[in-house]
Amino acid sequence: MNYFGKMKGFTKSPPRPPLSEVFWSWLGAFLGISAVSFSHFNLLAQSDLVMIIGSFGASAVLIYGAIKSPLAQPRNLLGGHIISAVIGVFCYQTFTNQLWLAAALAVATAIAVMLVTRTLHPPGGATALIAVIGSAKVHALGYLYAIIPVGLGATIMLVVALLVNNLSSKRQYPEYWF
Repeated sequence: MNYFGKMKGFTKSPPRPPLSEVFWSWLGAFLGISAVSFSHFNLLAQSDLVMIIGSFGASAVLIYGAIKSPLAQPRNLLGGHIISAVIGVFCYQTFTNQLWLAAALAVATAIAVMLVTRTLHPPGGATALIAVIGSAKVHALGYLYAIIPVGLGATIMLVVALLVNNLSSKRQYPEYWF
């Protein structure tokens, strides 16, 4: 097969999910992001802590919309985010004067470590990048970034995923823990 021939695809796209699946995915995403956002805007508003980061939006797609995916399982959600956060902070602090290098190293290293630890979670790449390119408030957190917002926020979203995804008799989450 030639190089460009590989890009044609070889199967049809999957069928549209039933409306009940769409509903449960919507409800989970709404409640999960609501819980993290409420904490951010109401409980931590007077502190220097942040609670919500952009990569949580991508995590919501996985843990509420693609619940059978290996990328959406609790090990991947928590491990992928926390490992990537630590790597991102390290790269930012080590290469503060060369942010282009810090950004590239953070994402590439996060992917490699997630693969080795079997915690691949694509939003983890964004979590590592946010540690480098985030606001002064994010940078001021240092390694606390891996705990709050990353660890705590991902845990809140996981709890919501466990509750909502198992309300329907047709859904079961997680597929595995470890």
